[in-house]
Amino acid sequence: MLRITELRLPLDHAEDALRPAVVQRLGLPHDAALLGFTVFKRSYDARKKTAIQLIYTVDCELSDEAAVLQQFAGDPHLKPSPDTQYKFVGQAPVDFFNGGERPRPVVIGFGPCGIFAALILAQMGLRPIVLERGKQVRERTKDTWGLWREQRLNPESNVQFGEGGAGTFSDGKLWSQISDPRHLTRKVLTEFVKAGAPEEILFVSKPHIGTFRLVSMVIKMRAEIEALGGEIRFEQKVSDVRIEKGADGSEHIRGVTLESGEQIRSDHVVLALGHSARDTFTMLYQRGVFMEAKPFSIGYRIEHPQSVIDAARFGPNAGNPILGAADYKLVHHAKNGRSVYSFCMCPGGTVVAATSEPERVVTNGMSQYSRNERNANAGIVVGISPQDYRQDGKHEGPVSPLDGMAFQRIWESRAYELGEGGYLAPGALVGDFIKRQRSKVLGNVEPSYKPGVTLTDLQQKGRGSLPDYCLDAIREALPAFERQIKGFSRPDAVLTGVETRTSSPLRITRGRDYQSLNIKGLYPAGEGAGYAGGIMSAGVDGIEVAEALGAALLGQG
Repeated sequence: MLRITELRLPLDHAEDALRPAVVQRLGLPHDAALLGFTVFKRSYDARKKTAIQLIYTVDCELSDEAAVLQQFAGDPHLKPSPDTQYKFVGQAPVDFFNGGERPRPVVIGFGPCGIFAALILAQMGLRPIVLERGKQVRERTKDTWGLWREQRLNPESNVQFGEGGAGTFSDGKLWSQISDPRHLTRKVLTEFVKAGAPEEILFVSKPHIGTFRLVSMVIKMRAEIEALGGEIRFEQKVSDVRIEKGADGSEHIRGVTLESGEQIRSDHVVLALGHSARDTFTMLYQRGVFMEAKPFSIGYRIEHPQSVIDAARFGPNAGNPILGAADYKLVHHAKNGRSVYSFCMCPGGTVVAATSEPERVVTNGMSQYSRNERNANAGIVVGISPQDYRQDGKHEGPVSPLDGMAFQRIWESRAYELGEGGYLAPGALVGDFIKRQRSKVLGNVEPSYKPGVTLTDLQQKGRGSLPDYCLDAIREALPAFERQIKGFSRPDAVLTGVETRTSSPLRITRGRDYQSLNIKGLYPAGEGAGYAGGIMSAGVDGIEVAEALGAALLGQG
């Protein structure tokens, strides 16, 4: 097979125009020389709004591939197609666990990372035991709606905790900027399609699924893991880990203890925690598992009419079904040295209540596959460093890994206070925010956050919703973003606070073997451990950790 990249056609090209374009690009003598082709990826170039182009990557089967490759030797856009087929690092024999004598691997957490770690282990014949503190996804969905509709929070079953992880209540974005030389993202997408995702996610440039489709897919992936010998246990919170010191002085994981008191023996444990597993982070820190503070970001959700974003990005081509609802990616470097950027942009979506702790308010964004809600929303967040959130008042030395969580809690509690209770979120119009004044009446943009928004002054002296340096940076960034997206700083656009859980505030550091630096057999993975950000990167990290664990386990004979 031969791969063509950067094959450009007009947005409105005829349905049958791609084949002759491929024939022409390859300089083939006749159409029959092209035996077949498949679209590997389709993206678009919208820099010229009146002349948007589709950009194709195409894999071709030719009657004389060698001659074409020789003809185009040196052409960077014509190469042999890479092998994207997933290859397992090993396979366990049927009797590998000797009737229960050998302890099975344990995966803690069943979000995107935990799902793929468990799936790969199961496909290798390693029969993982998965421990998820939350409920099955359909029960979890009912609990989540309980917060949104009835202002009733279940701390163990919500947007953060439960089958599918935080990614279940999101836009379902399936792209990432991670380096992927082994094409592991292809493995993730292929498994999603097998579980019921539309096949277009295999080739569109920014694939997404949406919440409702993710729910049914997660259930099917769970069923496959179980059919392969895996065991998935819900409402099983890990309260402790068992660590033993070996003869050489090194420490090894030997199992976990559940909140019920039950102990599970295991020498190989994957920590696929979400970024909100604060009590588990604290327990691991107290048990001596090495971790360190890391940067993250905080800010607000901003909402505009989706039609405004479509017009700004696509001009007269707004509404074209191939383009879909427009997104954006914005960055501003403020005068105070802070970076402000858009995060987790959700076209045609809603802002959702995402707290997992009582009397705290956290926002996030969510979309369905159709992306046909009235508003666009995105996080507008400011980068902060460990020195910004250290709690000991010092200016030098290492920052406690737990300080980031304490910092997040301060602003989540403040948001609850400013929202006046009931998990209502504090909000302000962009025009009022820029003028540093209290918002009293909504304009044409109606906020989508449920249970509801309390209009207020997000910058009250001594009672602001974020640190002053964040407020100053965002206030400066909004008019700057207007120069890139016309209508971005419109006075009636809505800011809703607060967005604090953009990523994990700590990293459970691991070595090249994917194991904890100081606890052998413990495999930190995914978002909570500080090694991923989003469904795709978390899934890939789950695969890589499962491979490392599998190779180590199978290498024991």
